[in-house]
Amino acid sequence: MTIKSSQTLVQEALNEVKTITPEEAKEKVENNQCNLIDIRDSSELQNSGMIENSLHISRGLLEFSIHPDSAFVKSKNLDLSKEIVLFCAAGGRSALAAKTLKEMGFEKVSHVEGGFGLMQHKGFKVV
Repeated sequence: MTIKSSQTLVQEALNEVKTITPEEAKEKVENNQCNLIDIRDSSELQNSGMIENSLHISRGLLEFSIHPDSAFVKSKNLDLSKEIVLFCAAGGRSALAAKTLKEMGFEKVSHVEGGFGLMQHKGFKVV
């Protein structure tokens, strides 16, 4: 039996999912073309803040929360016809999560290259 490393899994995900730059993500947010979803853990948000106009769904709850029938989608009025743009701290978890959402059947899914750190550096407002 061969066990894949997390790096291998991330690389496989990157080959299958759409990666966008922070600049592209910023444009999509400003044009109201996407749901920007932060999948970092709550402790990460407490330590470094949140990107303005993003929603938080921790990676561990993503598949449960993003389903069209979920209470989260209904309570947040998520428009699942818009692109789902995921980000984490650096880009690994969001690549894996984007691959999972594609497997669930979501077609318009991407993740932000460089994650929160690069987004902050490229001008996203942190609140």
